[in-house]
Formats: sequence, structure tokens, C-alpha cells
Amino acid sequence: MTLLDREAPPLSPPPPRPAAAAPTGVRAWARDLALGMRFAVSGGRESWARTALTAVGVGLGVALLFAAAAVPQLLDTRESRSQARDTTNASSQKPGKGITDTTFLWVEASTEYRGDPVTGRLLRPEGANAPAPPGVAKIPGPGEMVVSPALRELLASSEGALLAQRLDDRIVGTVGDAGLVDPGELRFYAGSAMLTVEGVGVRSSGYGVEESAAPFDPILMVLVILLCVVLLVPVAVFIATAVRFGGDRRDRRLAALRLVGADARTVRRIAAGETLFGAVAGLAVGAVLFLILRQVVGHVRLWGYSAFPADVTPAPPLALFIVLAVPVAAVLVTQAALSSVAIEPLGVVRNTGLRERRLWWRLLLPVIGVAVLASTGSVDAMTQTVGPVPIVVGASCVLIGLAGLLPWVLEAVVGRLRGGPVSWQLAIRRLQLSSGTAARAVSGITVAVAGAIALQMMFGVMQKDFLQITGQDTERADFYVTSEYGDSALAERMVQEFRETKGVSEVIGTVETYVAGTGAPSKHGWQPITTLTVGSCAMLKEIARLPSCRDGDAFVSHIGGGSAGAKEQNGRTDEAAVPGERIDLTGGDGARTGKPALWTLPRSARTVVAFPDPMGDVHDGILVTPGALGSRDLPSTTTKASIKVDPKVPDAAEYVRGTAADIDPTLRINALKNLERDKHYTSVQSGLLVGGTLTMMLIAASLLVSQYEQLRERKRLLSVLVAFGTRRGTLAWSVLWQTAVPVVLGTALAVAGGLVLGNFMLGIIGKSIGDWWVFVPYAAVGAAVIMLVTVASLPPLWRMMRPEGLRTE
Repeated sequence: MTLLDREAPPLSPPPPRPAAAAPTGVRAWARDLALGMRFAVSGGRESWARTALTAVGVGLGVALLFAAAAVPQLLDTRESRSQARDTTNASSQKPGKGITDTTFLWVEASTEYRGDPVTGRLLRPEGANAPAPPGVAKIPGPGEMVVSPALRELLASSEGALLAQRLDDRIVGTVGDAGLVDPGELRFYAGSAMLTVEGVGVRSSGYGVEESAAPFDPILMVLVILLCVVLLVPVAVFIATAVRFGGDRRDRRLAALRLVGADARTVRRIAAGETLFGAVAGLAVGAVLFLILRQVVGHVRLWGYSAFPADVTPAPPLALFIVLAVPVAAVLVTQAALSSVAIEPLGVVRNTGLRERRLWWRLLLPVIGVAVLASTGSVDAMTQTVGPVPIVVGASCVLIGLAGLLPWVLEAVVGRLRGGPVSWQLAIRRLQLSSGTAARAVSGITVAVAGAIALQMMFGVMQKDFLQITGQDTERADFYVTSEYGDSALAERMVQEFRETKGVSEVIGTVETYVAGTGAPSKHGWQPITTLTVGSCAMLKEIARLPSCRDGDAFVSHIGGGSAGAKEQNGRTDEAAVPGERIDLTGGDGARTGKPALWTLPRSARTVVAFPDPMGDVHDGILVTPGALGSRDLPSTTTKASIKVDPKVPDAAEYVRGTAADIDPTLRINALKNLERDKHYTSVQSGLLVGGTLTMMLIAASLLVSQYEQLRERKRLLSVLVAFGTRRGTLAWSVLWQTAVPVVLGTALAVAGGLVLGNFMLGIIGKSIGDWWVFVPYAAVGAAVIMLVTVASLPPLWRMMRPEGLRTE
């Protein structure tokens, strides 16, 4: 037997290789999230469509969050620009004193045009190296001016013809961005050779001041905190809704993964990875939208506000928080949404049956919010600091809790609806089968309306605290013009020229100064100071009750109820002048310098009772006609004119301002008003208008995107219905009802929640509800949004009802 003939021993099988351990923990999360992100881009047209919708939805919210994060930087930059152009070392020293190589004279010459402020200054250099304002190459010469780009454009247009007549200096330059608060600001600098320290002019040597901000009212701070919550919570709710677009189709894909062996946790992580890709893409879309809008803000004014693109920069910590929070929130929302869904190899339990929603846990968040607000201490005008955390937590819990209550309310109501037209039945049946999707679509508008109602309740109650009665009589005058210098001749000129101005019906002009008595001193040891008012008889009759008057008369006026002849122990009062007394027209300066300007108050001066002029000022003291003073000059006078215009004459106010500019561009014109609002309150109200407008635009866009997503999910069903003879108009009405019913129910829930939130917020500031019907305008906004979304969704609806929709892959 040869070696080859021997039987070879049987070969033993190789030892089994140990199976690779399945990754766990962070590695499992990373693997499954990465796989889900691959599915988001490799799942065909449907996956791309869902990812695109998610990216657009998240991108809209992210863009608004970036804009909100840019607000602190924007406000700081605006304040810095404003302070940088304010003058420093202002003084009114005599000529020759204080003049240096860098000094210049300036005076405010701001005006208004058709409701828009036009800020400006007149400048005259005193030194050879006098600095120009920020954004200006050099100080313009007499008859020249430099203007902002917005003002240049306005002056060149037909809309600015009246303003161009008022600002008729030759334009020699443009104010750069460094000298403007925002690109839409109307601002100018004009040269003037008439400025003097003795007349009108303030001496300065530079620009740039640092002013501490005025203290913010603590009650108003509560309103600001609530405003931030109301504007940002709907954005967060919308982002949480956007990451759940296309949930039905995704569930079918997840069931297929279960069929090939993936467990439930793996499937949920894969779904989170798919959503994560959409959220990351949404961050990119949001960044692009923000950069686009950033360039647009310089060309658009919203409620009178605009901004330089460079100023709209998110604060780095806030931007980083947004970049990290959005993807994390997308993963958490997806995990929470799928935690109560049984995804099995043959389907998803959510699609095979209905499960009644539970109410008790949905009430927890609003109850917690109400409890936090109820336990928050009260805030009043004496409160030193306002803690924002309890207000933010309480208000956020109430608003987010409303979004959680809406699905239960919608399911409870639509589950009991029966009958009606075919379009109504189609809409109600769709809501009964998938009420969660419809509830998520309108949750943003529910939260926004509830917050707006609470804000309006606070605004309505608080506005009285931030309104001050001016005492001005708008029935007697509409404008008040003043000049810090002048005499009777200037007053007569103002009266004459304003009377000849188109649209002016009545003018009252006077000249005022302070004078001092030279008789017995008061009990305090000084010579009494009183006012001297010079005007024609017609003018004086507008400020005092005169028995009779002719040129050359003089009067001693006192406030009604008092007595100008009242005597103190030393024989006189501090306020009233004594007929026959010598009066120092310099106001006491002449006694100190040895050059008094003396004038004798006629013994024939009669005592009269003064009453308020249109500005609310009472001219108690000495009233004289020009003839009583003769040719004497009055130093340090103020010339005033009250003007009444005909409201039927268009642009009457602009004609008045034009006349004032012709007389002297330094004349100050103020519109009379019965009430004056606090500046901080006005800025908060403007912020609400701007932020509320942006938020409502986002909500409308989100509702439209959600509507499109629902139509896309029903594309085959719509095509089948049309193929079986359903009229297109019926389907269009069904879309309207499908949008209207959730919005109506959401608005009703928002009204209840908003009233509750507003009531507790008013309790924090110690106020009570003043108007229970503040929700009416916001209900109208909800109806308008319904119509807008329905009309905008009709074109894709028509397209999806084509026979091509019956095709499938």
C-alpha cells in the first residue's frame, strides 16, 4: 500500500468565528443616526420631498431665531451710532472765549415731513481744524448741505417736492453709514454763516458721548419679558412641527425596516437620523434665508424701522445655541413622537386603529405654568429688579400647554360631527382619521393668538400709566413755533407770514423774557424775578382777560384764584410786579454787571387774570403791548407762535414747516397733542408691531407648508376622487373646511388660554382686566389666515388632482 492509498483523515471544521458584538450606547446611536441620514437622501423622490419640506419649515423658524438673536447687537449698534454723532464739550461762552483750533458752532434744525422725522443740524466751523460729523468728509459751507442717501432720494422725487423747497441748499455730499442710525434715516447737515454764540449757536469741539441709559420701568420690563416669550415660543412650536412632516410615509418605511430584522429602538433611532438630516438642512436653509433677509432689511422699512445689514449679526453665544438646539430638538421630538407608536413588520398601529387621547397629562403643563405665575411676587414702580425666570417659565408652560391641549380638543369635537355637504364630510372624515397632523399644523397660530391676547390685555391696562396729559389745547392750535431769540418785530413777522401760509386759519404770537424788580427785595433777600410778555392786543387777549386794550397799555396778570396785589410783610410778593416800579429788563444781570436796562412799569397798568395759552402755559407777570416798551431792546428773549390749521387743506402742516424754514431754519416746531406717551412704552409697542408682523408671516408660511405637505400625502386619494367623478370645487371646499375647523377650535382655545395668561400677568403688576373683548381682532386675524392659506393652496391642489397622480412606483 502506497502512501497515496492511505485514507486521509477527515478534515475538522474550522472553529466558529465569534460574532461581532452589536454596537451599543453612543456607537449604536451614531450608527443608526447615520443610517437614517443616508435614507433621507437615498430614499427616492418621496424622501427628498419630505426632507425638502422639513428643511424649508425648519429654515423659516431658524431664520426668525437668528433675527431674534441679532436684536441685542442691532440695538447696541444703533445706540452707539447715535451717541457717536452727539457733540461733546458744548458751551455758550462769549465770542473769543473758548475758541480753539477745533471748535465749531451748531444748532438743531430737525423737522418733520408727512409724519417722518427729518433730523439735521446747522454747522459753522470756528477753528481751521474743526472736525466734521461722523460719516461726513468736511463741514459744508454756507448754502451747502450733505444729506443721507434716503433724504437725497426723497428730495429728488415728486413726493419730496415740498421738502425740497424747505431744504433748498445745494447738496455737496452724502452722509456715510457711520453717521446714520439706519439706512432709511432722513438726515442732513447744512452750513450756516449766521450762527453765533450770542444768538443761536452752541460751541463744541468734538463728537461722541457716552450716556447712561434711562432706567427702565419695572412694570414695563414685565411686558418686555412676556413680549419675548410670545414672539419666540410660536417659532419653537413651529420648528417642532416641521420636523414631523411626512410622518405617514416614514412610518411605512420604518415598518419595512422592522420586517428585515431591525428592533424597535433601532427603528426609532433611524427615524431620528432621517429627521436630523432635515433639521441640519433646515439650519443651512435658515442661514441662507437669514443672509438674504439681512441684505433686504437695508431697503425695507417696517413700521418706520430699518437696519444696516452689517448691524444684523446674531450674538455668537445665541447663534451657537440655535445651531446646537435645533438638531437636538429634532431628535428628541422624533423620539417622543414615536415612543407611543408600535412599529411592527406588517404596519404601524397608529394607521390601523384609533386610540382615544388622554386629557390629564395634557393639563399638567398649563397648570404648572399658572402655578408658577401665581407664586411670582408682585411688581410695582418701586421694584428694584425684575426676575425674568418665573415669568418666562410660567408663560412658556401655559403657551406650550395650549399646543398640547389642541389635539385632544380637536379629536373630541370632530369625533362628534356628522352629516353635512359632501365637502364637509370629506374634511371631517379626514380630520377624524388624522386629527394629530391638523392639530400640529395650527398649533403655532394657537400659541401666537393666545400670547397676543395676553399682551394686548397688558397693553390696554398699562397704557394709561404711560400716558401723560400735556395740558395742550388742540382745539385752539395745532402747532407751536419757538425761537430762542427775537423781538416784537420777529413776532410780528412770524404772525404775518404764518397767516399768509396756505392752510393756516389762526396765529398767536408773543415775545417773552425774564425781568427783575428794583424795588424792595423779597423776604428772601433777592429781587423778585417775573416774566414779561410782549404782544399786540389781539395776542394778549388770547392769554388773559383784558377789559380793554390799545397799543401802549400794560397789565399785571395773575393766575385765576390768586391776587396780584397780595402783600408780604416787606410790602411785595415774589411773583407780582408793582405798577410804577422800575424794572430791570436784563433779568437782574444788569445789577451784577453795572449795566441795567431800566424801564418803568406804568402806574396805569391794570390787574388782569391770565388763562392758559394753547400750550398750557399761563403767562402770569407783566403783559405789555409793543408801544409800552418803545424802542427798548429785550435781551435773552423767546419768541413764540401758536398756529391753527384747516384740516381740510392737504399738507397744511408741510406748508407751515416750509414757512418756518423761510423765516429761520432754527425755529422749533412742535405738534400739539393732548396726551404724550412714554418713550420706552412707545419703543416696546414698536417692537411688538415689528416682531408680531414677522411672527404672523412665519405662521402663515408654516400653515401653507403644512397644508402643502398634507395635500402631497393625499395626492393619490385626490386623483382617485376626481377619477370617480368628484367635482374639483367640492375638493377645494373640503380643503377650506379642513383648515378652518382646526383654526376655529385653536382660536377658541387660544382665547381661553390668552385670557387666563393675561389675567395672571396682570396680577403680577397689580392690575385687573379692563376689556374682556380684546380677542376679537385676533379672531379676525385667524379668519384672514384661513382664507390666505386656502387661496394659496389651490394651485397645488389643482395640480395634484390630475390623472397622473394615480401612478405609483
